[in-house]
Amino acid sequence: MSDDGTIEISCDRDRLDIDAIHEFLTQSYWSPGVPKEVVCKAIANSLCFGVFQGTRQIGFARVTTDKATFAYLADVFVLEEFRGQGLGKRLIASVMAHPELQGLRRFMLATRDAHQLYARYGFTPIAAPSRLMEVLRPDVYREELPDR
Repeated sequence: MSDDGTIEISCDRDRLDIDAIHEFLTQSYWSPGVPKEVVCKAIANSLCFGVFQGTRQIGFARVTTDKATFAYLADVFVLEEFRGQGLGKRLIASVMAHPELQGLRRFMLATRDAHQLYARYGFTPIAAPSRLMEVLRPDVYREELPDR
């Protein structure tokens, strides 16, 4: 691990700063107010990528996958003070090059504003959107639910 300011991308779950990840995600447009327990469960059940400057976590991405046919990229971020340095590109390149994510039939994501970034790595609009369906609960983190 580098303490000299060098940027590293790692899948080592032990290095992840859960508090920093939760703090960012709870303020993001896609998961406002997400409970920490939900973040912990999502991380435990996903392939995660941390971006680190020394020991400080400055970015993150999470992939939900069966490692054979399908993957969904989520929770991608680089802290604002580190944007504009190509770290988002490095992070997505690392995700796309990961050995357990090769040969998948479908790799999906949802984004409000980063279409150009993801297009560099082969992502395109859904070819047949009428085939996809969803259950959307945008206020789920504000609702009282039984044990998660």
